[in-house]
Amino acid sequence: MMMKLLAELKRRQMFRVAAAYAVVAWLLLQVVNNVAPVLDLPVWVARAFLLALVIGFPIALLFVWMRELAPADASAPKHATTKLDYVLAGGLAAVIALILYQQLAPSDTTTAGDKDGPAETAQTTTATGIAIAVLPFANLSDEREQEFFSDGMTDEIMTALARIQSLSVVARESAFQYKGERNDMRAVGQALNAQYLINGSVRRAGNRVRITAQLVRANDGVALWTDNYDRELTDVFAIQEEIALAIAGALRVPLGLQPGERLVSSRTGDVNSYQQYLRARALLRAGNTVAAVALLEPLVARDPNYAPAWALLALAYTDARLRADRALSRDDARRIWLPALDKSEQAAREAVRADPSYAGGYARLGAVARFRGNWASSDDLRRQALALDPSDPEILQAYSQGIANAGRLRESLRLAEQLRAVEPFVPGFSIITAIALRLNGQSETAIQILESVPPDAEPSYRNTVLAEAYAAAGRYSEAADTLLAIPEASMEVSRQTLLDAARLLRSAPTKASGFGELPSINSASFVYWHVGAPERLFEAWERRLEFLGSLQNSDIWYPEYAPLRKTERFKRLVRNAGLVDYWRARGWPDLCRPVGADDFACD
Repeated sequence: MMMKLLAELKRRQMFRVAAAYAVVAWLLLQVVNNVAPVLDLPVWVARAFLLALVIGFPIALLFVWMRELAPADASAPKHATTKLDYVLAGGLAAVIALILYQQLAPSDTTTAGDKDGPAETAQTTTATGIAIAVLPFANLSDEREQEFFSDGMTDEIMTALARIQSLSVVARESAFQYKGERNDMRAVGQALNAQYLINGSVRRAGNRVRITAQLVRANDGVALWTDNYDRELTDVFAIQEEIALAIAGALRVPLGLQPGERLVSSRTGDVNSYQQYLRARALLRAGNTVAAVALLEPLVARDPNYAPAWALLALAYTDARLRADRALSRDDARRIWLPALDKSEQAAREAVRADPSYAGGYARLGAVARFRGNWASSDDLRRQALALDPSDPEILQAYSQGIANAGRLRESLRLAEQLRAVEPFVPGFSIITAIALRLNGQSETAIQILESVPPDAEPSYRNTVLAEAYAAAGRYSEAADTLLAIPEASMEVSRQTLLDAARLLRSAPTKASGFGELPSINSASFVYWHVGAPERLFEAWERRLEFLGSLQNSDIWYPEYAPLRKTERFKRLVRNAGLVDYWRARGWPDLCRPVGADDFACD
């Protein structure tokens, strides 16, 4: 029976058609796979083409069977094997050999430009693309002070890869915890929620730089691509571009750029300006705002089209403003931060002018708009920044906090959780997520996250937020101890203020007598609520509004303050902050609703 079936299949030339179809289909797939990245075609085009070929195979065989291309008479003489049969057989054997080579050949020396070697085709993606993390490049230079340069290279490669729509660059800040360590790539990938990792080294000697980079698949630690670049320092931007292009090629993802666009944009032609920018960024991260401004102001005067430098200067001006808020009296602080805010806005506008596709300029403009109480404008600018760089952690952080201040609590939590997913090891981001959870009534989960943050990481911020959460849960003694555990070097208020706050917490929930005689405890003003002095809590909120010019705090939406939100004093507070006009224009927040033509109510 089987012999008769095989004879019938041969008579109808089914084998010849199947072999021809396989060879031609494979050739077409190679054309599509090589042309798609060049034309920036989306990934689904190649997949759809493959699916069509697979579906077409049985249809072609069925068509041949029904057509009976061979003579219908079974007694007809058998067809002799022709040259075409040998060609098809040879082609089929070559296809099978190439497929086996692609599957079995080692890939650790493959580069994106190696046309004969296998390229990694990414299969699993996150919601926003293939998850990839860039680990800190090791500084192999003889001078340890060149650390800022290797860190800068890491940041710049992250920024370039973030411009590829099919990639989601995660753990931009969290990855720095692995700096200077030898790590199991599989464990690192799992910890950072990354499917692929990039690591490497930078060695600088005089005017030459040697950069080594490799792409590693996280689930098995296999290196998919690696290369060395030994160039003049003036070629540093070209190296960044080549690394990003090689990684995209190795993963076979389309670049998604417009004609004329490059992955490394907003560059400067002056290498000295670039190094000065990297130094300023390192200083700002270390909290040395004055030194950063001193570097950046002459830089942008000399190189006025360098967008990242303008955006960094705008951030430095804003940082100076915030530090003035905390350290000085109201009148002295306003003399410092009002002009600084004007300069920050001007610098941000220069960043947008210099490069309208650079997300940092819009992010900084959004921050200035929020500080000025322009809620709608701030939302629009930060959305524009996120559209340009959806996984930038600082933009996600600022937007999440901003909409929380405006009462959009559920959306704020969604963004905070997205932020923590891409940056799992940044203490500040964990604290922001905990605040968002508290605002949405998930206090126990919030406390667990806060307790997991190392006490020496952001101690003032972490301990104040944790103490507030403990107090809301009725754990007053723990709240007092947590405030007193803030190290003196990191205190944003005096030691006496913390002692006064702890004393009041230990007496809670007993109501204090003589509200006007209570000490001023500023950033720990939540204590007033727990000793029955809501008027003093309102005073703290109103003082912040007057002091900052906008309502830059989300604690007014905590669940325990629901009774305060039903008062006329609260209504006056949010009206003065410009929130009611914003709500009427953009939609009401989670806890408030309009009442009649001119009034509203909040739960």
